[in-house]
Amino acid sequence: MADQEGARFIKVLQVSNVLVTLSIFALLAFSLNLHTGITGMVGSHLADFLLSETDWDIYGMCRRRSPLDNVSHLLDRANRSDRLKFLSADLRDYISLLNVVEEVQPDYVFHLAAQSYPSTSFTSPLDTLDTNILGTARLLEVLRRCSGIDPVIHVCASSEVYGRVPREKLPINEECSFHPASPYAISKVGTDLLGCYHAEAYSQKVITTRMFTHTGPRRGDVFAESTFAKQIAMIEAGQIPPVLKVGNLDSLRTWADVRDAVRAYYLLVTVNPIAGQSYNIGGTYSCTIRQMLDYLLSLSSRKDIRVEVDPQRLRPIDADLQVPDTSKFHRHTGWEPEISFEKTMTDLLEYWRSRVSSGEQFLIR
Repeated sequence: MADQEGARFIKVLQVSNVLVTLSIFALLAFSLNLHTGITGMVGSHLADFLLSETDWDIYGMCRRRSPLDNVSHLLDRANRSDRLKFLSADLRDYISLLNVVEEVQPDYVFHLAAQSYPSTSFTSPLDTLDTNILGTARLLEVLRRCSGIDPVIHVCASSEVYGRVPREKLPINEECSFHPASPYAISKVGTDLLGCYHAEAYSQKVITTRMFTHTGPRRGDVFAESTFAKQIAMIEAGQIPPVLKVGNLDSLRTWADVRDAVRAYYLLVTVNPIAGQSYNIGGTYSCTIRQMLDYLLSLSSRKDIRVEVDPQRLRPIDADLQVPDTSKFHRHTGWEPEISFEKTMTDLLEYWRSRVSSGEQFLIR
């Protein structure tokens, strides 16, 4: 009898969750969404998701000189002002941010813009700190001072804030101390703390995420899995010799698909958002960089590819154990990843095959 009651209770919860989700989609129709970093991998996928699954009007903020490759499929829609508009601004320019916020008057803000490459941060640490920390401070100040708005604000930090975590502390929960292992990670500690500070000091509706490794189509080629996939596609096309350049292959990562990540970001701001909270978000499949590379190689028609360590691809220090505990976010929203590691990697490789076969030329990096 107890088992039957338990099963009935679970079914009721499941039905309630569906109803709540449907209500959210209905109630939030025609909301105004400001979206920094729309031309990046995550930003472009978030735009795809919101255009498909909501009735929101989306305002994507980007620098005038930003590459538009990731949003090329959306440009016609933007030109027709079909629920999508691109606005020029720069995180390092307070006035440009003020102009955008005053024009949009957003209900929701997804702050994804950043200098997001850990490897680049070693050669450009000051630019990284300025863009990521001071840029976030400028945006939050503009949102605080602009009259007539009280948006829900998603500040995207990073799992890199945890840095070098001892194996006995895995999986990493939100109470884990920060030990950043790159200028990028340091900048994301600042971003994280700024979000919490503005929620506590000024009662802004700021929520922070610490997203673990996420990838898929449109991933920048400075990241390991994407440069591996790109090199494989170039080798298959006969553009480069069958030698694949790698860095540290021993780091352990937990992989999520970017399309699952943006669904999580939507739930973050729509399912009872709690100001000042921080959440880990990440996948469930963990493996080393070496094992990830082995899977990508197994998808290739070329079986003669040789792997070679390139010293320039090695970081001075590495966050080599990245395994998240995402139970806090799951309890709050019900979110779980749905896309398998295998599909994510297959889609990533197909993305690069498509670009290479179209005649585009790429650096080996």
